[in-house]
Amino acid sequence: MLTVPRPNASVQPRQPRFCTGSIMRHTAVMAGTGAIGLVAVFAVDLLNLFYISLLGDRGLTAAIGFTGAVGMLQIAVSIGMSIGLGAVTSRLIGAERFEEAGAVASSALIVMAAIMLLIGLVTVALLDPILTMLGATGSTFHAVAGYVRIVSPFLPLITLGMGFSSLLRALGDARRSMTVTLWGAAASACLDPLLILGLGFGLHLGLTGAAIATVISRGLTAFLGFRSVQRHGLLQAPHPSRLLPDSRRVARVAMPAILTNLATPVGGAFVIHALSSFGLQAVAGQATIDRITPVAFAFIYALTGSVGPIIGQNLGAGKFPRVRETLRASLLLVLACVAVMWAVLATFQDQVVALFSATGTGAQLIHVFCSVTVAGFLWVGALFVANAAFNNLGFPLLSTLFNWGRATLGTIPFVTIGMRHGPVGVLVGQAAGGVVFGSLAVITAFLVTRRLHPRMAGPGPAIDVPAGTAKAAMAELSEIDGTDR
Repeated sequence: MLTVPRPNASVQPRQPRFCTGSIMRHTAVMAGTGAIGLVAVFAVDLLNLFYISLLGDRGLTAAIGFTGAVGMLQIAVSIGMSIGLGAVTSRLIGAERFEEAGAVASSALIVMAAIMLLIGLVTVALLDPILTMLGATGSTFHAVAGYVRIVSPFLPLITLGMGFSSLLRALGDARRSMTVTLWGAAASACLDPLLILGLGFGLHLGLTGAAIATVISRGLTAFLGFRSVQRHGLLQAPHPSRLLPDSRRVARVAMPAILTNLATPVGGAFVIHALSSFGLQAVAGQATIDRITPVAFAFIYALTGSVGPIIGQNLGAGKFPRVRETLRASLLLVLACVAVMWAVLATFQDQVVALFSATGTGAQLIHVFCSVTVAGFLWVGALFVANAAFNNLGFPLLSTLFNWGRATLGTIPFVTIGMRHGPVGVLVGQAAGGVVFGSLAVITAFLVTRRLHPRMAGPGPAIDVPAGTAKAAMAELSEIDGTDR
């Protein structure tokens, strides 16, 4: 059990900082600082792929794609729980109910860690059929299995790291959230070349070395995240009687968010399975794209994590026009990011192919991504922003609906049709499905925010309900934060 000492009475959490000032500035600063941390993390993943490619084993390079498919299924659960944690605590902070926010956070973190431990152990137990279903074979199968068996039992470390980071964003502490992530990435960056390549120290461990470095990095991130959150005096010594009630409050958002986030790796797993029929080069090419994308669009990934606390605090304070303004500002930033990165990737696509020693089908896929299908990330980013709005406005089931729609109706038929035209058709089909569901999601998000009435919350700490919403949504929103309407 995670035991947290009660903070000193002189240490107080920050006041809700997103309820005043420029929304565009808040959004850009939160996303910018978050992007720095994410670029570091994703760049380390990209370096891992580079180090593995230096070993000259195409099977190991393809194994990166399969480990990503398994890892994203696990991490999706952790992301969903951290979204629920951030949504509930940011709204309580916006309503200046700091002690209640701390109690909820302390209880939820313990339950989150226990759930991820169970998932890690179940993954190890069912690993062989999972990898067979994905299409891994031979030496690639064994390399992936070795990696997952090391990483999976330590999944509580990643959920605690994400949870603490979510709390720091809910508090508006973008700098510490970024710093914690950077230290974790720095640890991995130092350990990866030593453990994967050896560099003359006799520790040539390949993918096993990457797994060990991952565990150590996640442990450091969790430790530093805990210390950073405690600087705000938010966490409390958890009381056993509050574990389930507090966790249920978080689960009201977390469960739909988990289902939402599971959709992306499920859709990705189908794409990997489809490409595996075209050989290891196709899988290796997709693995490279999957590592390039988070680095290129780290700002968008960070933006979606930044939108939630801003929306949550202003919803908790009853400042609904600022909620709508946050959605508009976020979409403008998505457009700018995609335009810049499309130009960069299209210009340097030959260098990207050469850097990762891609050949044949793998090189062809990377060229198509950098020059054409990268534009589809505009709609993916719009979907991410819309999902963040749904989760924090009390409509998490809408984010579930749109993400699963994209992963199923927006992936399976489009990719299946694309397969008739080879591996490039798979890539184009995946992007086309994203355009459809990204457009529908962002239109729906604007319709939802237009139904919010710009009236302030009543006196006291109560969190107001967006007027004009459906009764069912109002009841769900009430249950999430535990207040009566």
